[in-house]
Amino acid sequence: MDKNKVLLVDGMALLIRAFYSTAMSGYFMVNSKGIPTNGIHGFVRHLLTATNTFKPTHVVACWDMGSHTFRNDLYSEYKANRGAPPEELVPQFDLVKEVTEAMDIPNVGEVGYEADDCIGTLANHYKQDSEVYILTGDQDILQLLDQNVNVVLLKKVMVIMIFTMLNDLQKKKELHRSK
Repeated sequence: MDKNKVLLVDGMALLIRAFYSTAMSGYFMVNSKGIPTNGIHGFVRHLLTATNTFKPTHVVACWDMGSHTFRNDLYSEYKANRGAPPEELVPQFDLVKEVTEAMDIPNVGEVGYEADDCIGTLANHYKQDSEVYILTGDQDILQLLDQNVNVVLLKKVMVIMIFTMLNDLQKKKELHRSK
């Protein structure tokens, strides 16, 4: 029997990357109700590219569930320099989850935690009997590289950089896990 392939999607990282890649021009795609959808459109394009490329047997979308996490309690300056999201992006937070739900993709998130925390927990669980692919635009997730855990890192436009093991990280980034 073939090993399962699990695609863990860093939903917020993809949505925000997609939003800003199109918002710079000041043009926003809107639906029939006038709600901006450009971030959602880009999110779906990235998601479909990844599912067509990696052919996962299972897909899970992980989400940040608010700006306050347990890290803020530990360190008050954690992400303190981040401003509020643009008003055109805010309504897309809930709409994109409706889209993934309509695609039969479960949405996972826990109040007080970031999507990265959920991804790390799920990757650690699934790597025991599955090949795990993490789709993100966030390089911090590279710390999760491990046996059976791969990182699919989105770069500019639709270029995908795949890190499959620690030796890839060492070669491509000239970094070692200890750094």
